[in-house]
Amino acid sequence: MQVPIKRSVERVPGGMMIVPLGAGAIMATLAPNTASFFGSFTGALFTGALPILAVFYVCLGATIPFEALPRVARRGGALLATKVGVGILAGFVLGHFLGERPVLQGWFAGLSTLAVVAAINDTNGGLYMALMEQVGRAEDAGAYALMSLESGPFLTMLTLGVAGLSAFPWQTLVGAILPLVAGLILGNLDHDLRAFLGRAAPTLIPFFGFALGCTLDLHRVWQAGMLGVALGLVVVAVSGATLLVADRVTGGTGTAGLAAASTAANAAAVPSIVASANPVYADAAAPATVLVAASVIVTALTVPLLTLWWAGRTSSPKR
Repeated sequence: MQVPIKRSVERVPGGMMIVPLGAGAIMATLAPNTASFFGSFTGALFTGALPILAVFYVCLGATIPFEALPRVARRGGALLATKVGVGILAGFVLGHFLGERPVLQGWFAGLSTLAVVAAINDTNGGLYMALMEQVGRAEDAGAYALMSLESGPFLTMLTLGVAGLSAFPWQTLVGAILPLVAGLILGNLDHDLRAFLGRAAPTLIPFFGFALGCTLDLHRVWQAGMLGVALGLVVVAVSGATLLVADRVTGGTGTAGLAAASTAANAAAVPSIVASANPVYADAAAPATVLVAASVIVTALTVPLLTLWWAGRTSSPKR
């Protein structure tokens, strides 16, 4: 007897990413100790998003011809500059009204400049690349090699004016692009390797989707309440609109821009790191962590739907 699992999953918008991600989030919420309980290969499957993502980068890089590199640099640079620019603008505006401390009472209790900037500054790379694998071009997915520079607290500290309290080691910068470069070189030296590695990229999507889902606790959305949901929706709306324009200006269809309008899971750790570097943000760190975590989940659920809707609307050919 055959069960049409793959066909059923693919009926869901972005299903090969969203369904495993949702399954991982449910597991993380209902059985958070599963990975440590079983350990070994099972535990690695729950916690191995980064290694799987590294392999995905190699396979993806193999599909990019050398002649596409200028487009990768142009597209990635534009999306990175736009994302950071929106974060800086939000920091200036909210900093003027809120300063470093959170709102203490009312509907917006817990909201802070730190929470908003941290939610905007860091893109969910796995989600972005999964969407680009389905509806984008190889150079669109490769653009995240530059956008990965958002990761960590550095840009948030810079945006908040905490100069000199964080470093971004050159090893980290190089490490962010080495797998992609390795795949690119292999794929251009040997077209058989390009075909071999390129076929593996789609297969990896549900695996790192599940591992990413295992980092999301659905209880946190409840804790953050409607304010956390609203923050996630604002991140999608504001950064999505500006990134769409930046993508189109640099020759894209806007699909890559919308796919980048999310909050990375590791962004939830940024508020506490910023607070440890500058105690003036100590009061804002705890509520900001919850709000950013809510934004991670909300954007992970809404960005794929919006991106796939736009891709269908523009009918952009995948190359």
